[in-house]
Amino acid sequence: MDAILRHWLLLLVGEDHSSTSLNLMFLGLIVVLAVVGYFIARGLLVIIERIVRRTPTDWDDDLITSRLLDSISQLAPALIVSWLLPGAFDNDANLFRWLTLLTRLYVLVMTIRIFAIFVNNLYSAVARRPSTTMFAVKGVFQMLKLLVIGIGIIIGISLLVGKTPLTILTALGASAAVIMLVFKDTILGFVASIQLSANKMLENGDWIIADRHSANGTVEEVSLTTVKVRNWDNTVTTVPPYSLVTEPFINCRPMQLSGGRRVARSIFIDVNTVRHLSTDEIARLKSQGYISSDDMDALDPDGRGVNLKLLRRYLVRFLENNQLLNHAMTTMVRQLEPTPSGLPLQLYFFTATVEWVKYETIQSDIFDHIYAVINEFGLSIFQTPAGRDFCHPAGPDNTSA
Repeated sequence: MDAILRHWLLLLVGEDHSSTSLNLMFLGLIVVLAVVGYFIARGLLVIIERIVRRTPTDWDDDLITSRLLDSISQLAPALIVSWLLPGAFDNDANLFRWLTLLTRLYVLVMTIRIFAIFVNNLYSAVARRPSTTMFAVKGVFQMLKLLVIGIGIIIGISLLVGKTPLTILTALGASAAVIMLVFKDTILGFVASIQLSANKMLENGDWIIADRHSANGTVEEVSLTTVKVRNWDNTVTTVPPYSLVTEPFINCRPMQLSGGRRVARSIFIDVNTVRHLSTDEIARLKSQGYISSDDMDALDPDGRGVNLKLLRRYLVRFLENNQLLNHAMTTMVRQLEPTPSGLPLQLYFFTATVEWVKYETIQSDIFDHIYAVINEFGLSIFQTPAGRDFCHPAGPDNTSA
């Protein structure tokens, strides 16, 4: 082909020119053909892009983008130059060698760029699909790009020094320890991201709690070197992926999928107020609906009953009748071991919603009712005395605050 072009060039300008002038004119012709080749390739790829946009599938739209096609079209000038270049500098081997080297480096860089753009498009397509958006695959795609860039760098060095890529790899093997030290976080992050995804330990959108890293919020991104967590105060915490593999953290996704969120909260009863209720007090509680007919079986033979026991039975009944709770899960009211701050009476139940605001509202409403009704049973909640309690001590004519 270059012989044909040189023949037409001689017919056009004549043969009364020096070899250098003819070489320069032939080089200019190559540049013109390279530019024309770019626009022709770009036009053909635009047609391909329009065909892709009209297909019913979405995957090809995500993978074949304008940026990718433009990068591919930029290969056409380099391929034309590398094809026609030998005929332009047959008498100048040194210049031909340098131009060939630059052309090959340009082709290498554009090839790496095309692959990087394709990997980005593939990740965007995967991350956009509902069926795959939960997987932490960004680190895998980033590692793939780094691998290709690393291979490209090795090939580029081999072109510059005139050695084979295998020779360059052998030389790099001698400094493997240094390379491992430099890319330690990248390698650990790559392995950790695969473990997190393969073992389904972490997904985008999960609510995680990692106290050691002050992370308590939603996972926004799992990349090669960081896991970004947007905390509930809208701050962002970045956590190394490998630390989530080697250190414990809480993932609240199973709770969110279960349909119920646990409440395990205690009130501290003043032990000095635990006593038997008289028959008159029991009659009053029964008339007010705090004691049911079933509770009468829990009374002593003399008709009296322990106020704390009756309170527990009432609270269990109160929770079981609450339609905002998930009754398919455990519901109970139990005593814990006494403490210097009183006797813990724990309410253990699950709400029927996992939405944060509704969960807190249901929990607060239940305990508001408990704080209001507990005095009806003759019980008091333990509270550390304040200055007002010492100024106005409880007595026959005074009640403690």
